[in-house]
Amino acid sequence: MSVQDRFIKYVKIDTTSDPASETFPSVPEKELPFADMMADELRAVGLSDVVRDVNGYVYATLPANLPAGDDESAHPVLGLISHMDTAPDAPGAGINPRIIEDYDGAPIPLGEGLVLDSENFASLKGHVGKKLIVTDGSTLLGGDDKAGVAEIVTACEYLLAHPEIHHGKIRVAFTPDEEVGRGVDFFDVPLFAADFAYTMDGGKLGEIEYENFNAAAGSVDIKGLSIHPGSAKGKMISAVEVAMEFQSLLPAFEKPQHTEGYEGFTHLISCEGTCDRAHLDYIIRDHDHALFEKKKAFLFTIADFLNKKYGDGTVTVTTADSYYNMKEKVEPYMFLIDLLKESCEELDIAPIVQPIRGGTDGARLSYMGLPCPNVGTGDYNCHGRFEYVCVDEMEGAVKLIVKLAEKFGKLSK
Repeated sequence: MSVQDRFIKYVKIDTTSDPASETFPSVPEKELPFADMMADELRAVGLSDVVRDVNGYVYATLPANLPAGDDESAHPVLGLISHMDTAPDAPGAGINPRIIEDYDGAPIPLGEGLVLDSENFASLKGHVGKKLIVTDGSTLLGGDDKAGVAEIVTACEYLLAHPEIHHGKIRVAFTPDEEVGRGVDFFDVPLFAADFAYTMDGGKLGEIEYENFNAAAGSVDIKGLSIHPGSAKGKMISAVEVAMEFQSLLPAFEKPQHTEGYEGFTHLISCEGTCDRAHLDYIIRDHDHALFEKKKAFLFTIADFLNKKYGDGTVTVTTADSYYNMKEKVEPYMFLIDLLKESCEELDIAPIVQPIRGGTDGARLSYMGLPCPNVGTGDYNCHGRFEYVCVDEMEGAVKLIVKLAEKFGKLSK
């Protein structure tokens, strides 16, 4: 089966994860059946040791295929990882992908009055003459990360069909709930038993990423003093107005819409409140750990200022770290990046080494003892209705996995 056909098959199945859920996986009635299907697919392709565990993780082995007399144990085990859930930022049920066979550069009507065009989405300029898959405007596409899932399965199928390509043992894993930050909460690193791994998770073909944000969540609870407005003078403290003041005290240009590259941000993702009570939710991001800590600390500084102004206990801040920059854990193994760059160049793919303005399962796995850079899959504008994939790049990603597997088979431990 082609990577295109696999991808279309996978995205038509709703696996939207839910950040508000207290179960794991977050939406078991959606995610577990898809995990079962993927386990069956891997068995059908010919992989061994296929396991779908109680938490919805799928693990499998592509056995080593080395020249006669070559000891498998002398070579590192390569891991390939993608996530099965899709983001809750846009609808993920009833996905109706549409193929653009030979993109001519013109605006693409999606439906529901939406138009995908190069004026707003510059990546399209590089895809003239390419085959694209787009949405119908009512949902996201699911390329994040079913493009990666389809590419890994297709590459494994290709390697099994071409025994002349020698490679060491390869471990495959598909995870649930990456999009809600829980993708490796129960990942069994000892069971996976790979020495090094790569996530195939979004972005332009050729993207190589081993730096990501340090990430934290911040919560702000505000207690007001609700008094009848007719007699409120000198007494009322409006919690929702204090919340607005809290937000106004954050640096105006340290927001996502004003930052790029290595620049971090503090982003208000939700706000609710009345005169009596208010609540703010933030995400805090920065590549630099010292600046990351400074951003978190500044939330407490604002709270201290407002508590002096309105009274102790008016504002309470809590923060919780989510993941850290994998750079520290990958840099001792820079051959992982060198192998990717070499593989790209040999396939006439331009390698693009850049930081991730986000995170992947690989960031947390790197801190769990499994160094795990990220590789681009050909997916663009993820998490929204303007998402699309370039089929040519997905096919290129399959070739890149095959080339990487071949190179890993020549490495010595």
